[in-house]
Amino acid sequence: MTGESQRNWMSMLRAVTGLAILAAAYEATARSGSFPPTLLPTLPKIISTLVAMLADGSMILHAASTLWRVLIGFGLAIMIAVPLGILMGRFRPVEKFFLPLVTAFMPIPSLAWVPVFILWFGIGGTVAIVIVLYAALFPMILNTWSGVRAVNPLWLRAAGAMGAGERSMFWRVILPGAFPFVIAGLWQAFVRAWIAVVGAEMLAASVWGLGWVIFDAKEFLNADVMIASLIVIGFIGYAFERLVFGTLEKMTVVRWGMVRTAKG
Repeated sequence: MTGESQRNWMSMLRAVTGLAILAAAYEATARSGSFPPTLLPTLPKIISTLVAMLADGSMILHAASTLWRVLIGFGLAIMIAVPLGILMGRFRPVEKFFLPLVTAFMPIPSLAWVPVFILWFGIGGTVAIVIVLYAALFPMILNTWSGVRAVNPLWLRAAGAMGAGERSMFWRVILPGAFPFVIAGLWQAFVRAWIAVVGAEMLAASVWGLGWVIFDAKEFLNADVMIASLIVIGFIGYAFERLVFGTLEKMTVVRWGMVRTAKG
């Protein structure tokens, strides 16, 4: 077994151990009688509910609806934020114009816009997509801008001295140097997008989606359905972090030698 494979197994073992301890603590609390079973169902009850919802396809449809809204809003945010962040980092007039706007809008919680967006777009999936776009936009802009500004000036001067043009300098120096920040911004934006879309689905009364499932289950005190939905949300987030962002990082900045992988 290679060193990297051993580190991966150790990391997985630690994650499984942590989840097992958390699950044991939850189950002990649920069976202690301190809370009514309706409000704090046992793990077998939650698992059986989750399996039943997966079997009848309802959980898959709800998760797919939420994921679809996230991907559309997230994709739109990437198309806007990454080019804008690069322009802000490269050109001072662009930075002076947009940076005050970004810093002013970023502290406003995305869910605070839901009532406004409902008035503008009506109730439904469009509100959730716009909320995802808003939530994901600003972390991407700021991280991309910071990444471009953090590129070592010596690299730029060396590339210019060797005759590199603006286009070549961008692809060979600026983009690799800023990409660790860009990936960090993508991950932060994705987390904010998930938080925003679930809240938007609750407030905007969307018919499909994990947020709607949680909100609807709350009305009928179906805590097992609520927790099962939370498990699915956590699983999707973990899968994206490992399979999408982790793979992207290995294919780019780790391969380029811009960052090092953690050991132990």
